[in-house]
Amino acid sequence: MLTDIQLEKYAEVLFWGMQKARVTPLAPGDIVLVRTDIAAMPLAEKVQALLLERGLNPVLRFNPPSALEKGYFTLAGETQLSFIVPGDRELYERLDGLVSLLAPDSITHLKDVPPTRIATFSVARKYLRDILDRREAVRQFGWTLCLMPTSALAENSGLSEPDYAAQIVRAAYLDDQDPVAAWERVFLQAQGVKNWLNAMDVDHYHVQSASTDLQIHPGQHRRWIGVSGHNIPSFELFLSPDHRLTEGVYHADQPSYRSGNLVRGVTLEFRNGKARVTGAEQGQDFVRAQLDMDPGASRLGEFSLTDRRFSRISAFMAHTLFDENFGGEHGNCHVAVGASYADTYAGDPAELTEERKKELGFNDSALHWDLVNTEPKKVTAVLRDGTSEVIYADGMFTLPDPATPHRGPGAPGHR
Repeated sequence: MLTDIQLEKYAEVLFWGMQKARVTPLAPGDIVLVRTDIAAMPLAEKVQALLLERGLNPVLRFNPPSALEKGYFTLAGETQLSFIVPGDRELYERLDGLVSLLAPDSITHLKDVPPTRIATFSVARKYLRDILDRREAVRQFGWTLCLMPTSALAENSGLSEPDYAAQIVRAAYLDDQDPVAAWERVFLQAQGVKNWLNAMDVDHYHVQSASTDLQIHPGQHRRWIGVSGHNIPSFELFLSPDHRLTEGVYHADQPSYRSGNLVRGVTLEFRNGKARVTGAEQGQDFVRAQLDMDPGASRLGEFSLTDRRFSRISAFMAHTLFDENFGGEHGNCHVAVGASYADTYAGDPAELTEERKKELGFNDSALHWDLVNTEPKKVTAVLRDGTSEVIYADGMFTLPDPATPHRGPGAPGHR
């Protein structure tokens, strides 16, 4: 559904994203894992050619198609679900980059698989994500991912296949003559907003909409990050709060697909930082099972806002990569239950030991599930001096001109 020229542009943007996320330059001989769905083969060919041209060593791994994945989760025993593949640790400890090409042939094939089986699989492999987190913290690793249009995605989103592909083309700036330059402009615009947000001495944020009344405490040594190259596209700005202090009600009005299950209208109530499901139009039992995955699964790992002036996504896409960046009429707010992002730490990443993470209230879990609210909303920053400032309203950050970088005290680095 994408032209050869668009695929070449996509590969260039993905390389930009991986390099931007890594910060330090990739060097000839570095190892880049290309993880791809079969339907993304045309793009994988472009990415492999580009990596080889730059003198890098691409390592290709194919994600199992839906029939194989369903067969595995249906037939595998407990010890097989927890099986650790020899060599994975050694590969991940040497990875310098990762590009994930997502093109699912189904997003509902796992709906009848007990969530506990998928949880067992995920928890057993969490150590690989931990390895990459540690490498990224010291700028030895960078990753990015993208989405290719498929009939399964289009069907479940309610869009035609051409309209679905058009959303991807527009959101990733593949319709631009120089999409990498376009992403650099978005990066600089977002940097201005992040600097403005990070200059505030915030005690907590108050999120208010028709269905949400939530207090989120950023905690100590946090910074807003986003538009960092990690996701193509990405328009959200986010931080990982102190999970222990979250209070109130959050409602996700946007549908969400996870592990083959469609969830609608989820309402969570947070007390003393822990979430419980108080309602769901569809998939309530599944949500409860996800929150029970491990001790951190019912706690907040991320708080995010997307400015509708930044985002070019205007439709439900049935995939979190796009849906968490939805712009539409009112922008979006989303929270993620589960794992926090260590790179929202404002200090030296080398200091962020596991003990320090726990002390600061960074959440740890095998789960990370984004739940999106697209209602009209207001977000108020309550400052430590007792004053307050509305930072987000009418789907936009209230910084007067986000295109102009703001240089405030405590401005963070690249993200």
